[in-house]
Amino acid sequence: MVLLSALDDLLTRTLAAIPGLLARLEYVSSLNSEGRYGHWGLSRVHGERKAQRALSEAHRMVIGEILQTPLQALVKDSEAACAAEGRVAPNYLEDLRERRSALLPSATSSPATTRHFSSVLHALSALSRAQRRATHPGA
Repeated sequence: MVLLSALDDLLTRTLAAIPGLLARLEYVSSLNSEGRYGHWGLSRVHGERKAQRALSEAHRMVIGEILQTPLQALVKDSEAACAAEGRVAPNYLEDLRERRSALLPSATSSPATTRHFSSVLHALSALSRAQRRATHPGA
């Protein structure tokens, strides 16, 4: 039996099962409350300190991956997430924009990362609205 580190366990067993970068970000950020992450299973298997470190690192990794992904790929990511949940992409992206500070790792994001992430969400929202207007002229 191969033993996985807490981070590898989280990446391969939990996050890999969540389709899409934005959905992964929502999931990881939902586990964060005032700088502490809560994941009962990961803590039970690997211990609280290792689980906290893994969750924090995974959160930073997901943000980093989003910031390096082309906008068109993120638009498709958001459309897939919305299709699976029956949501409208412009509304979903606007919701993400409103919650942007809660989506970032607590106190570990540099001001540049915060601004970059905010700009990416703003651009995604604008692209999605423009695309919707182009395909649904009355919308």
